[in-house]
Amino acid sequence: MFLLLQNKMNSDPKKQQLNSYARYSGMGFQMLAIILAGVFGGYKLDQWLHTRPILIIVFSILSVFIAIYSITRDLLKRK
Repeated sequence: MFLLLQNKMNSDPKKQQLNSYARYSGMGFQMLAIILAGVFGGYKLDQWLHTRPILIIVFSILSVFIAIYSITRDLLKRK
């Protein structure tokens, strides 16, 4: 009985669309958090080591690749 109700709830197209929006917006926030953490970490290391723009650039590019990898892995796992 519970499985029948669960299947009926999962087949609602509006609910599936809302779940998709929530999932993809969550992925966007995850990417934003990873990139901001990389930029902030590079900025702080640049301040500490006195290597002004070098580490900000390196860490921001590295964090973009990490974010893309993380989102790609998450998308492939959910299919």
